[in-house]
Amino acid sequence: MTQRDLHSEFLRADLFLAMGQPIEAARLLEPLVEAEPANEAALELLARAYFGSAQLTRAEDALTRLVEMAPANGWARRALARTLERQSRPGEAVAHHRVADALGAA
Repeated sequence: MTQRDLHSEFLRADLFLAMGQPIEAARLLEPLVEAEPANEAALELLARAYFGSAQLTRAEDALTRLVEMAPANGWARRALARTLERQSRPGEAVAHHRVADALGAA
């Protein structure tokens, strides 16, 4: 895929997510993240798509990667905490909530 194709797919995925179609968004984003594993924006959008479609294990994996890539990303910390909570793992979520709070994340 060319950079232009990747960007177009990202925009399409963002639109699908905005339209309430997270599964379709994830389908578009998976090859994009595979092609550009260091693309934090694509990984974040993929995590949102997984979370929005209740694919919580996949959301956790994507958010864990995002937190490893960008430890000061308060949004990713908060989203990871919420993902863990939805999987009935509130004890694991506490540390991520604390870091998100310290970073001023909503």
